[in-house]
Amino acid sequence: MADTTPAFNPCGGSSGGGGNGNGEAQGAQSGGALGGMLFPIAIFVLIFYFMIIRPQNKRKRQQDELIGGITRGDQVVTISGVFGTVRDVRDDSFMVEIADGVKVRILKSSVQTKRASASASEEKKD
Repeated sequence: MADTTPAFNPCGGSSGGGGNGNGEAQGAQSGGALGGMLFPIAIFVLIFYFMIIRPQNKRKRQQDELIGGITRGDQVVTISGVFGTVRDVRDDSFMVEIADGVKVRILKSSVQTKRASASASEEKKD
């Protein structure tokens, strides 16, 4: 006698010629489950973008504009909290005078904020 038991198919359909038609119904259910899993993943990606990536890019753009706008005579504050006046602008660094006759070379990326230009400070004093 021949064995009439259908072969096992891991995808859910029957591989034997005689089936009851459940293969199509199970395929539709697994497609729905895939769509059901993709929706929460897409929501997490959107949340990640709006909460982390977008603000970080905005802050980087602002920092680049700040550094690009610093010229000789501007007063700056470094990340470490050192106040100084820019005396020379170089490709990747600034020469900053932190006290009378004391000049240090700092990286452009270490500037946190720009306070004002030295000429604007002198005008306010008058």
